[in-house]
This record gives sequence, structure tokens and C-alpha cells, in this order.
Amino acid sequence: MLNQKISRRDFLAAVAAVSALGLAGCGGTSADAGSASASADGDLLAQISDRGEMVFATEGTWSPWTFHNEAGELTGFDIEVARAIADKLGVGATFAEGEWDGLLAGLDSGRYDTMANGVSVTPEREEKYDFTEPYAYNRIVVITTADSDIASMEDLEGKTTANTLGSSYATLAESFGATNTGVDDFNQTIQLLESGRIDATLNDEVVFYDYMNQHPDAALKIAAENDEPTHVAFPLRREAATESLLAAMNEAIAELREDGTLAELSQEFFGIDITEA
Repeated sequence: MLNQKISRRDFLAAVAAVSALGLAGCGGTSADAGSASASADGDLLAQISDRGEMVFATEGTWSPWTFHNEAGELTGFDIEVARAIADKLGVGATFAEGEWDGLLAGLDSGRYDTMANGVSVTPEREEKYDFTEPYAYNRIVVITTADSDIASMEDLEGKTTANTLGSSYATLAESFGATNTGVDDFNQTIQLLESGRIDATLNDEVVFYDYMNQHPDAALKIAAENDEPTHVAFPLRREAATESLLAAMNEAIAELREDGTLAELSQEFFGIDITEA
């Protein structure tokens, strides 16, 4: 029996339980016991282990990060990375789909454990959320019609763009003087661009190439790109209850990088490896 192996899920649950017992070990009153129970219940990793699933918020409309394939199945780079992390934690992955501006609100309220949606790490978001170690590094580009005279980020001054409200793309465009229109998803953005209702949109380089592979006749181009790649990571609520989950996810990401899983998934969905800085 001493040599019997335990599953990663059982190990993580045991760690959470030991932590909770440690919190209660210094007192003997019923009030202390109640406090310890609340601490155990509040540990998100323990909750995930108990329920046997981890809930990821995602759009499901942003290929190749998160989308539905021809069979209607949810997949994409982020989706498969999320599934691999959940597997490392010994649980299943469940996905709640919605529009971007509601995903972070759902994370804030505790409806979701985290987000799998190519979330860029920004100074503003770091003030509110804890982020895992990056699992991808992304370059933001300016997408325009083929005949546009935009040639740099500075040329966005006075121009109109469209992106989902609260996205890093909208924030970046506005920082260069553009007026942003809120949209629901990338497809709506492209419709506005091709109809001439906006001058440009910002998005990932890999998203642009994926779209062009599916629409080779689209009269679009990359007009400019941001100098520095953005770090892509999983956001977690900044609270004591998420600390053990953050550590476990970081360990899983390190293992997936080491065993080549991240690079393989990147090649599968992007055709290049964007998992190394």
C-alpha cells in the first residue's frame, strides 16, 4: 500500500485539504472550525478537484484561437491548451461561450474559473487580475483594405476602427488616436471594414492569416504592426482562493512547454510556433 501511486487530482485535493487543516490547527473552538471549513470551501483548486471540471470562458467565434469546426465541435489553440491544462490537473474542461465584454464580468462574479480566449496581459488588467505564466506571444497588427494609405500605428490618428469593447486591440487603437466602434466578434469587424464603414481594425497577425487562408480573395492587408509582442496568459481573480490554482496552472504550463505540447498545438492551429518569446 505504501508504494501505491495516487492520481494528480487526488494529490491536488490532498494538498488543498492539508492547507485547510493547517489554517484550523491553532484553535479548538467551533468558531475556529467553521472558519477553517470556509477556507477550505473557498480554495478554488479544491473546488475544481471536487467537482471534477474546470470552467473556461471563451468566445468560440475567433479562429484559430477558439472556434467551431465543420462538425460543430469547439476547438482552437486556446481550447486545446485549456483541455491539456485541465488534464494535467486531473479534471475535465468545460467551456462557457459568450461575447467578449461579458466574459471578464463572468470571471469577476465567479461564474467561470478563468478565460481561454487569447487574453493579452496588459498593465490595466494586471491591476485587477493575477495571470499565469504566458503560454503564447502574439503580435498585434493593423488590418486595412488593400487600397488604404495607413502605413504605421501613428497613422491611426483620427481614423475609425472597430474591436470588441474592453479588448487590448481597442485600447491600443485608441492610444494612437483612433475612434473605436464596439463589435461582437471578428467577423462583424471584417464586415464593417470591407463595407468601408471603418478605416482599420487591430487584431492578431495569426488571426489575419487564418482569415486570408479561408478567404483568399479578400482585398485586405496588414498595414502596420505593434513593435512588441503581447503576452497571452490565463487570468484569475486576484484573491487568496486562487493562489493554489495559479501555482498548479503554472506548473502545468511549464510541463506542456517542456514536453512539446504547446509548440505542437501552435503549429497545428497557426502553422508557426508562437509559444516562445
